[in-house]
Amino acid sequence: MVETVHITVSRQGLHPVTSLIESIVSRSGNVMGLCTVFVRHTSASLLIQENADPSAQHDLEQWLNRLVPENDKLYTHTHEGPDDMPAHIKSALTATSLSIPIINSALGLGTWQGIYLWEHRHGQTTRELLVHVGD
Repeated sequence: MVETVHITVSRQGLHPVTSLIESIVSRSGNVMGLCTVFVRHTSASLLIQENADPSAQHDLEQWLNRLVPENDKLYTHTHEGPDDMPAHIKSALTATSLSIPIINSALGLGTWQGIYLWEHRHGQTTRELLVHVGD
């Protein structure tokens, strides 16, 4: 089964999608298998990360923003704004798809793991995720 999900975000940063993915897995009826999540954009990514302490998410966001700054004079792809080329680089450095085992009808995530859409652009946008659940 493949389900398409649209997520509207209002800012750059990590946005939790674990419960959304869990509900799709639950509806699928798969007891064992694999869940693959894919983001259909070149300026956003996916991440499995700490879900208990928001400071870990904040630190990741700050670190990546420092690593890939806006307004770098080396960028030539600038017609969509100062956050566009950095967003493409951030997406290239992170992941656009994740594979999570399904065990006993649930995602096989660790205790402190959550799934996040990592939006790399400023402002409101809608992102599309493809979620495949299979044996």
